[in-house]
Amino acid sequence: MENTSEANILQDFETAWRACPAVQQPKYPDSAEVTKATAELKQRPPLVFAGEVNELRELLGKATRGEAFVLTGGDCAETFAESTADHLKLKVQTILQMAVVLAYGAGLPVVKMGRMAGQYAKPRSSNTETRDGVTLEAYRGDAVNGHEFTKESRTPDPHRLVESYQYSAASLNLIRAFTQGGYADMRRVHEWNKGFMTNPAYSRFDALARSIDAAMQFMKATGVPSDALRTVDFYSSHEALLLEYESALTRVDSISGDLYDTSAHFIWIGERTRQTDGAHVEMLSRIHNPIGVKLGPTTTPDEVKTLVERLNPEGVAGRLTLIARMGADNVREVLPSLLRAGKETGVPLVWMCDPMHGNTVKTASGYKTRHFGTILDEVRGFFEVHEGESMIPGGIHMELTGDDVTEVVGGTETVDESALAKRYETLVDPRLNHQQSLELAFLVAEMLAGLRPGLQTADLADFPALGF
Repeated sequence: MENTSEANILQDFETAWRACPAVQQPKYPDSAEVTKATAELKQRPPLVFAGEVNELRELLGKATRGEAFVLTGGDCAETFAESTADHLKLKVQTILQMAVVLAYGAGLPVVKMGRMAGQYAKPRSSNTETRDGVTLEAYRGDAVNGHEFTKESRTPDPHRLVESYQYSAASLNLIRAFTQGGYADMRRVHEWNKGFMTNPAYSRFDALARSIDAAMQFMKATGVPSDALRTVDFYSSHEALLLEYESALTRVDSISGDLYDTSAHFIWIGERTRQTDGAHVEMLSRIHNPIGVKLGPTTTPDEVKTLVERLNPEGVAGRLTLIARMGADNVREVLPSLLRAGKETGVPLVWMCDPMHGNTVKTASGYKTRHFGTILDEVRGFFEVHEGESMIPGGIHMELTGDDVTEVVGGTETVDESALAKRYETLVDPRLNHQQSLELAFLVAEMLAGLRPGLQTADLADFPALGF
């Protein structure tokens, strides 16, 4: 395709989204600096490639048919300071450990996506924050401004968009090295899980862990090629919040002529930015990545239908994922009508559960937290509603870390409110720690196994073909 044609396509794309109302965008003090930063981004290489994105869409298409289960996990908001090899390794390790357990419980391949290598911005309920009578811009993530409560730090800086790109590129390189270089070998991941099981607090999961071990031994005895277990596919995802950043990284594929947002394999529209006439929906309607939309408890069936029509008019399987973030108190009452509305469109959809965002509370001591039992209850309600509607639960979307932080209350190794201060490290929302993440994986695996009561251990003989 000629460069002039590509330029015209990109110009039409940018003109279209800029003509729509945009919310949750930073108020930069100097528009010329925004232009300078985005011009630099437009010259940078893509972070992901069309072929990888298309592969993910095919896998998500399987999830619409109940042939795969999707696991997304990572930080609420990544920080530049924690985009280190050690932090990334622990998060990848935790997601892989969860994936082994879920794959066994479902008897299905698990599509693994990290909320990583790009989740540097967050929407906020208020544009400002006040402390001791001083009001400054709210912290919107490292891609926008700093967390330190000073005017200089909190002033949005467009050059942080370029920093976000650089940290994302480095993070993706590390993730690819971990998942393709032998670190993600399924046998090694299972050994990590066996270490988790040595804690007496997790004895209720012992039978499942022993079944997985038996399946591993079975595969070894039958001569499953080791190369089939050595690597895994791992995809990046983040909320497409900052329109200038996403637009600057959108490219025209030289083969198909289609637009791809090359900032990540999968991007989603948040609950606060899903206006059907808004700039975020307009932008994502024009790209060929698989995309998601977060749906909160105020979502109506008509809104679901309109979003499906806007974002997947051709009915492509794997193109659109709807991520329910209802809250445990709402999921059983609100979700059924939304599922039915989605079904009535006739469009294949992936339905995922985000049990984190609707269940945030504040303690008397001022900590923002979530209760493990409430998170689990929303997941359970999500499964129950799908079963009641004779539909397929497609996946879970978690905020987690591989570190042993104390941000979410509860779990078998109980973190109570008095323990929150020990390692409360998040700058935005509380995350499941490593132990809580694995415990949740075992509990969700039990739910998945309950959907397929005939599943036998021998099914794991097909693990390599399933893609772990």
